[in-house]
Amino acid sequence: MSIRSRNWKAVLLLFSSLAVILACSISTESPTQAPAPDATKAVLEYQATSLALQLTQSALNAQQQAQAAPTQQPTVPPPPPPTDAPAVPTQVPPTATPDVEAQIKNARVLLYEDTDELGIGQWIEDAVSGMGLTYTQTGSYSGRFMEYLNSGKPYDLIIVGAEDRSKITGEFWDVINTRLNRDKAALIMEVWYLARESTGPIAKILGPCGVRYRKQYDTADSVYWWNPTHEIFNVPNSVLPLLHYDTYWWTAAGDKLMAGGSGDPSFLAGLSSKPDSGEAVLASCYGGRVLIQTFCNHDYRQEEIIALWQNYIHYTLKNHFAALQH
Repeated sequence: MSIRSRNWKAVLLLFSSLAVILACSISTESPTQAPAPDATKAVLEYQATSLALQLTQSALNAQQQAQAAPTQQPTVPPPPPPTDAPAVPTQVPPTATPDVEAQIKNARVLLYEDTDELGIGQWIEDAVSGMGLTYTQTGSYSGRFMEYLNSGKPYDLIIVGAEDRSKITGEFWDVINTRLNRDKAALIMEVWYLARESTGPIAKILGPCGVRYRKQYDTADSVYWWNPTHEIFNVPNSVLPLLHYDTYWWTAAGDKLMAGGSGDPSFLAGLSSKPDSGEAVLASCYGGRVLIQTFCNHDYRQEEIIALWQNYIHYTLKNHFAALQH
């Protein structure tokens, strides 16, 4: 082989080596190419994405259904009462209302009526007995009346029919006032002599009643109802005004009342056809437990007076029993 041929082969070998070296160099310094896609991995990623979309859609559907449906609060049963204390009742049973009419029928009545000595009839007693009530009648015996007042026996109603005007005075009113306040007793007074009594012990009753004496009048006159619908003129009897009279007492026939004091007076009847200050002859007070009549029974018709007094008794006893409930 010639030298030229050997040199040519060396050159070719050199160029081949350089080409290999250059190829390696280029392969090493060129940017990294993305690896070929993996088909299995792609399928798995697609399935996961599809599953996530399905779960999201299911959640949205459930939320929409919950919003469309009415909201219901869960029912929570109340906790049981503690074992160491009894359950408290939710409602207090009402107190039974007593039978007022039965109470009135069984009322204890103390009656002073001094017309027995005059022989003109005891109309108040007729009214009480006509109602079928049990009562203690002392007649005109004022000493006996005082004994009953001072006894320990309770009375629901005390009646003073002092038409003869001579005996129920002074200390009697002190004892009656004690009964009135201590026992909440009812009281009906026929007193037409306040001209001489009003500044004495009876003032302990008149003051809290809210009435006071104004003046005396001489002979009987018509008595008008100032409140005709009031039960005192209608229960249990319907009683017309006392427009007709038959004079028995010709002097100092009665007294006129007017407002005064600190009580709750109700002026029910008077000598004027309409309510007029200072013309009253019938007043109620102490919540209806007390009635004061300042005209004389026997100047008017017997049947009218008996019916009127039965209304007095019913009215004052009803209010007495009501007061006992408080």
